[in-house]
Amino acid sequence: MHMDDIDLGEEFDFEQLLNESFEQAENNSVVDGVIVEITDEKVLVDVGQKIEGLLSLNEITINGEVKYKVGDTIPVMLMGNKGERPNISHKKVLQKEKFDNFVKAHGDNFEDVTIEGKVVAVKQRGGFTIEDIDGCEYFMPLAQSYMKTIGAIGKTVKAKVIKVNTNQASIIVSRKKLIEESKSIKDTKVTEILENKSPIDGIVKKITSYGMFVDLGGIDGLVNYNEISYKGPVNPANYFSEGDTVSVVVLSYDKTKQHLSLSIKAALSNPWEEIKDKLEVGDTITVTVSNFESYGAFVDLGNDIEGLLHISELSWNKNIKNPKEILNIGDEINVEVIELNFDQKRLRVSLKNLQEKPFTKFINSNKVGDVLKGKIATLTEFGAFVTLGEVDGLLHNEEASWEPNVKCKTLFKKGDEVEVKIIKIDREKENISLSIKDIAESPAKKFQDNYKVGDIIKGIVKDKKEFGVFIKLENNLDGLIRNEDFGPLNIDDVKNGDEIEAVIINIDTKKNRVRLSVKRLEQQQEREMLKSVNDDSSMTLGDILKDQIK
Repeated sequence: MHMDDIDLGEEFDFEQLLNESFEQAENNSVVDGVIVEITDEKVLVDVGQKIEGLLSLNEITINGEVKYKVGDTIPVMLMGNKGERPNISHKKVLQKEKFDNFVKAHGDNFEDVTIEGKVVAVKQRGGFTIEDIDGCEYFMPLAQSYMKTIGAIGKTVKAKVIKVNTNQASIIVSRKKLIEESKSIKDTKVTEILENKSPIDGIVKKITSYGMFVDLGGIDGLVNYNEISYKGPVNPANYFSEGDTVSVVVLSYDKTKQHLSLSIKAALSNPWEEIKDKLEVGDTITVTVSNFESYGAFVDLGNDIEGLLHISELSWNKNIKNPKEILNIGDEINVEVIELNFDQKRLRVSLKNLQEKPFTKFINSNKVGDVLKGKIATLTEFGAFVTLGEVDGLLHNEEASWEPNVKCKTLFKKGDEVEVKIIKIDREKENISLSIKDIAESPAKKFQDNYKVGDIIKGIVKDKKEFGVFIKLENNLDGLIRNEDFGPLNIDDVKNGDEIEAVIINIDTKKNRVRLSVKRLEQQQEREMLKSVNDDSSMTLGDILKDQIK
């Protein structure tokens, strides 16, 4: 309790107050009385006077049970009269016994005695009646309490004995004196502790989630969970148990709050200083897996330093989502140091850097032109990524099918097995390009089975471009007549839907292209005409020309 928060009460002479509260003759005597009547609230006791004395029922009640019955003889203290009725108390007889026992036990050396008990009664301007576990009562004046009267009943308090009144069988106690003495003793001990810069031993008194309370010979200090290990914030319960002896260094003392801050790691040698000249980025070290988190694993160097093995540094296999899939607590593994910051006490390591890259392994056993089986891993707007063992290759939309303007996401779903051909390997960017249409028969290849260069073919105009005209052929295949291949035919007169006759001049099965020419068709027809002239001796040139004119 903070001193400023305590109601000190009104200063007064508590001895005078006590004397007033015990207004009674000094010759209080104990006599035997006989119980003559017991009601729900009161007890009448015959003490040999003309009127019986009156007791409250709770004076002969213990733990809810009435201890005596009518006719029983009980000792009572006779304290004069209240009017004509004798003033008696059974409880005071019992208290007198407790008081006598206290005096017998402590004699005149009572001032060092500390008592503990519960508040059982409160006088608003007087003080508190405290009863200990043995039933002995003590009186604590308000000015000696450092307590408020409201809500005091039932509270357990400790106090120091400051006066014993033998005549009135009363014991006066002071919580104020106990607190002030305790504070004085604590301040003296703390001063001694602060002057000692060396580590000191203490006993772990209590462990919490945020740290440990350590007893330094009657003075408690807190070791924050940040001050236990050079690893950083740790759970104290994983390192210590209550009752353990620990070596600590005092960090600071807040006199106002009486808060003593301690450190265990400050009493140890700094492991970061020890490795400063021994470790650098790129080194391979052997470590022990010490802890798991969702984002990776922590590894122990064996000297109170932990490094982070992030999930991204576990393996080249991107499908591993949790370190527990490949590691166990206590595993000894070799890792590469990838970050080392002594000022921030940060160490990051990598496991995958010591493993052969999947890309390197792949290109050592595969080459451009190889046909492999894989599974669709991811579908995008521009294509699909296909898993080939430990690596992914890109299947672009244009390489997925010979059909024009078809996207991978309409052809496949994730997990589909596909057969692909490696068409490019970029070693610098570590990219692998794949194709399905490269191993599928192109429409041009099927076209080639029925037609050859030089064949004459007819087709409908499908589309006009600046560079020529596309003619629709069979099997969704287009033929291109470039501007320079039209000859005398006026391209401006050609429109979509017109039928055009042309000769095949090129079939490209790789690029799925067919080139046509009207100009060459005319030249070819002229050559055939001349050939027929030469071959037919019975027909003159004039006859042929005459036939042409017709």
